[in-house]
Amino acid sequence: MLVAIIIHAIIQEYVLDKINRKMHFSKTKHSKFNESGQLSAFYLFSCVWGTSILVSENYISDPTSLWRDYPHTLIPFQMKFFYILQLAYWFHAFPELYFQKTKKEDIFRQIVYIGLYLFHIAGAYLLNLTHLGLVLLVLHYFVEFLFHISRLFYFSDERYQKGFSLWAVLFVLGRLLTLILSVLTFGFGLARAEDQQLNFSTGNFNILAVRISVLASICMAQAFMMWKFINFQLRRWREHSSSQPQSVKKKFVTAKGKTSRKERENGINGTVTSNGADSPRSRKDKSS
Repeated sequence: MLVAIIIHAIIQEYVLDKINRKMHFSKTKHSKFNESGQLSAFYLFSCVWGTSILVSENYISDPTSLWRDYPHTLIPFQMKFFYILQLAYWFHAFPELYFQKTKKEDIFRQIVYIGLYLFHIAGAYLLNLTHLGLVLLVLHYFVEFLFHISRLFYFSDERYQKGFSLWAVLFVLGRLLTLILSVLTFGFGLARAEDQQLNFSTGNFNILAVRISVLASICMAQAFMMWKFINFQLRRWREHSSSQPQSVKKKFVTAKGKTSRKERENGINGTVTSNGADSPRSRKDKSS
């Protein structure tokens, strides 16, 4: 936990603060930029490390390793250290709410966000579901990394929207793949295992009640994230649709203003023309 706080401070001091001083963000953008900067660095590091474990342990080439030889009490040191680092990082996020001077209205959202991570990561470790937990974490972290890196580019240039479109597609695919792997593990793999008795000494939690509870927890988390995702997309769509009429109205007013100036120059609508010799009053004076 102390290491996570030190790394967090280094990234904030030597990277994010320097960019903030150059870009001159508002207070709201400043807070969101710091959040995305910290999380994108953590997600990238965790994705690379987690992927290296998956490749070295052949979890990707053999999907049956997600449930085969359960309980997974004998795990490699690097995987155990990976889980410890994950828990330490999300525990350190609680005091960071104070140090980052998070707004009161955002504190509850952040606590729920952090609590969901701690609940699922600790649950996978304590229930000896480390293989499945690692695969789902890497998948989720990769999608979240795309979102936060896209938001960083958006803050630097608000015309940048392609990253969000790619993230939206991968987000939905990630939720579907998470549900497929979870149902396959609990409904097919562990449900057909020979040993389905609760045994705390061996770390075996492969019973029907635990399988249903864990699967329900994963499904509820995916449903919650999809609900947040849909609200986010609807908000973006409303902002985009409301900005279009304003831009059209501005163009119309500008074009109208230019026309009126041109009309005034040509003497239309009762104004005096630039050539005074052509006016009826001047011709009448000459004839007299």
